[in-house]
Amino acid sequence: MELFINLTLFFMLVVTALAILRMRHLFAVVALSGVFSLLCALLFVTLDAVDVAFTEAAVGAGISTVLLLGTMALTARNEKMPRSFSPVPLLVVVATGAVLIYGTLDMASFGSALSPAQTHVAAQYLERTPTDMGIPNVVTAVLSSYRGFDTLGEVVVVFTAAVGVLSLIGGLGRRRYKKEEAQE
Repeated sequence: MELFINLTLFFMLVVTALAILRMRHLFAVVALSGVFSLLCALLFVTLDAVDVAFTEAAVGAGISTVLLLGTMALTARNEKMPRSFSPVPLLVVVATGAVLIYGTLDMASFGSALSPAQTHVAAQYLERTPTDMGIPNVVTAVLSSYRGFDTLGEVVVVFTAAVGVLSLIGGLGRRRYKKEEAQE
């Protein structure tokens, strides 16, 4: 049953991605991007990565969608069609994909007991968490205590990015408002 759910969610991800590629109306693209993020979050939940799912739902579906909608308020509603085909973006995407695939060739198999995550620190976390933290949830202990500063750093980066984008959007809105006042 779990395999069926995972395959269904993955199929829905592919369909959503293809629909995003075909859309020209930017509001529909933003809405479908939020749907894509929520589907990713659901897939992460089925893979027992609830912390990653929560982050994907909050950042991918929540903050990103709000920021994209705010940006869309300052731009055109429809995508402008390119005047001519340029192979450079396609080549950059293909080269980046090839490098990423090459980088994964020497990774351990999914769920392998011989992966570095399983052979180095995982056993120590599983052994020490109940006595060190007094809680049974190892993931929560790792994120909030053992890697607390790392998690804080990630939150600061996301917050800084959101503030930066909002300040840029606010600056564009003020400039547009001043331009309209000058034309009157």
